[in-house]
Amino acid sequence: MTEGFQLAACAEMLWQDRPIAWRAAKLHEMGFGVGLWNWPAWDIDALERTGADFTIMNGYLEGRLADDEGADMLLKSALETVQIGKRLGVDRLNLHGTGLGDGGIPIWQHDVTTGAMWLKARDTLNRVCDLAESHDVVFTLENLNQLDHPGCPFGSTADVLALVSQIDRPQLRINLDLYHTQIGEGDLIRWCEKCLPWIGEVQVADNPGRFEPGTGEVNYKAVAEALHRMGYAGPVALEAFAKGEEEAALEAFRAAFTL
Repeated sequence: MTEGFQLAACAEMLWQDRPIAWRAAKLHEMGFGVGLWNWPAWDIDALERTGADFTIMNGYLEGRLADDEGADMLLKSALETVQIGKRLGVDRLNLHGTGLGDGGIPIWQHDVTTGAMWLKARDTLNRVCDLAESHDVVFTLENLNQLDHPGCPFGSTADVLALVSQIDRPQLRINLDLYHTQIGEGDLIRWCEKCLPWIGEVQVADNPGRFEPGTGEVNYKAVAEALHRMGYAGPVALEAFAKGEEEAALEAFRAAFTL
């Protein structure tokens, strides 16, 4: 048995009664990289001391892609977040079409994405790439499903692929979240094939429930084998809650993505 991927897990969704540094250290001890969401909630000094490999973190605190005011807000908060990301050695800084509020509800909701919004989003993401190039960091753009995140502009897998592939700069990759793709589009393996040249990270959770592989309808072993056949050997992260014990959930995830 050989492990074909760089495995990580979102610390904020596991052991939620424990301090974040404890969670990061535990994941590191178990051989996983560590994903984070919003850094202002956490003790950055304590996280640094864990020695963990921080694989991804939200790359902004506020803002949005498709209007002037939102773009300026996003760039300002991205610059601030870059500094924290570099302290922790974060591999990728993650973006969405708009900031998310309580319960993941988009702060700026749009049912229709206009041509002007597309042009502005491309301009904003090119500005993000310029920032990333000057600081030697990488951003990702994540797809989100409309059931959990209604009205999120540029949330679909198709929209994220269109933006990232059109911009086609190494500073911007796709955070391909297959939990969201399963709810929004399905057809996971073919979406992996379409996105492959631009994937920066693959995130997984089973559906329904957003728990670890093996708890729902997705055949993640088949997805893992398909990714391996495509030649993908990059990061795969569990962004899921544990249905039972966290250690068991992580081992189920490891088993699904060990070839």
